[in-house]
Amino acid sequence: MKPIPANQLLAGLALAGPEPITDVVTDSRKVTPGCVFVCFPGEHVDGHDYAAAACKAGAAYIVANRPMDGVPEDRLVVVPSSHHAMVRMASNYRMLFSPLMIGVTGSVGKTTTKEFCYAVLSAFGNTLKTEGNQNNEIGLPNTLFRLDDATEYAVVEMGMSALGEIERLARAARPSAGIITKIGVSHLENLGSRENILKAKLELCYGLPDGAPLVLNADDDLLPAAKLPDRLRPVWFGIENGSADVRAVDIRQEGGGTRFVLSDREYGDFPAVIPTVGLHTVSDALAAYTAATRLGLDPARAAAALADYRTTGMRQHIVQKGGVTVVEDCYNASPDSMRAALAVLQGLPAKRHIALLGDMLELGAVSEQAHRQVGEWAAEAGVDLLIAYGPRSRAAAEAARAKGVTSLHCNTEDEVVGYVRQNVRPGDALLAKASHAMKLDDVLARFYQTL
Repeated sequence: MKPIPANQLLAGLALAGPEPITDVVTDSRKVTPGCVFVCFPGEHVDGHDYAAAACKAGAAYIVANRPMDGVPEDRLVVVPSSHHAMVRMASNYRMLFSPLMIGVTGSVGKTTTKEFCYAVLSAFGNTLKTEGNQNNEIGLPNTLFRLDDATEYAVVEMGMSALGEIERLARAARPSAGIITKIGVSHLENLGSRENILKAKLELCYGLPDGAPLVLNADDDLLPAAKLPDRLRPVWFGIENGSADVRAVDIRQEGGGTRFVLSDREYGDFPAVIPTVGLHTVSDALAAYTAATRLGLDPARAAAALADYRTTGMRQHIVQKGGVTVVEDCYNASPDSMRAALAVLQGLPAKRHIALLGDMLELGAVSEQAHRQVGEWAAEAGVDLLIAYGPRSRAAAEAARAKGVTSLHCNTEDEVVGYVRQNVRPGDALLAKASHAMKLDDVLARFYQTL
């Protein structure tokens, strides 16, 4: 973080002096002299309990939700919401810099699209990106605080669980271009309908300047009919929709990658290769190329840079373990991403195709229907064995079994590890996918110990 005067960083939150602030931290173990320490009340740990110690360690200011013993009044900033205060400070800090920035949101594919954007932008200069999926009102500010004078390009990911969140993040980040990947059913429990999810994702527009490119998925069923601000420049990408501005045609899977022709109505055709499989990742690559080129970057160079994509974490990471081809996709799950992952499994050469699918969370009233649909998709994808993990996934097992798929169901980690060990053999392909809270990464780690 570049040093910034306290009165500039804390503008809109408190009156402060001109002393330089060198960092903003939310972990008391990372407090250094001259930083701002932001207290967050958590489920297990409350940052307010460490405020006095942070002050003694040299924190210049403490941002808290209430008055604190042991913190001098002139060093305490009391705010209604620590989350909103983080976003406000990040917005103030963002004003010091002017990189070309892409903002990415959507119900599915955000992180993969962000990583494709990073691959493309990095071909043109020093690029900052959101690490992992740090896309909320703590993660996005932490990304913006990493901006410095050397940053030429940036890509930031924006997530949400309620209306209004993406608007706050977008206004803080002020991206030069925006991408909306897809309108799915994630967070339906909080938002109630896909129309409300669409409304939430379109809040990205509030942070875009007049004339900015807004990159949209033409294959989505809701986005093409959405009312968009006249002041923005919509650009459409897609695979199935022939009217899209940027399309992928002649798509061919080659080993662990995909080759296609990137057909751009404005700039022509370019060969492209990405080190991933699945049509959904082709779509994510199209989004990144489209945003970069509409910001003025060279199209041929942008298309070639898609090959530099690298996966992060356990997101559709294909590995070989003891003769088993494993698709590690344990970070998140929604009906859309489940269907895409099953298509990837189906395309892998193997003696048998086995799906280890865990619960999808935050689906609200459609949860049982969505899990049953996943079971039916597993049957359509030719899965030889479905191992369903978690109470919600019982519906997936029942639906797959009704379609003739051998299906097992379990509720504990020990059960699922036992089923995987008993049933997965060399020559098989195994897909492991669930919401992150199901901890399938731990299941795989225990399974790998036996190979």
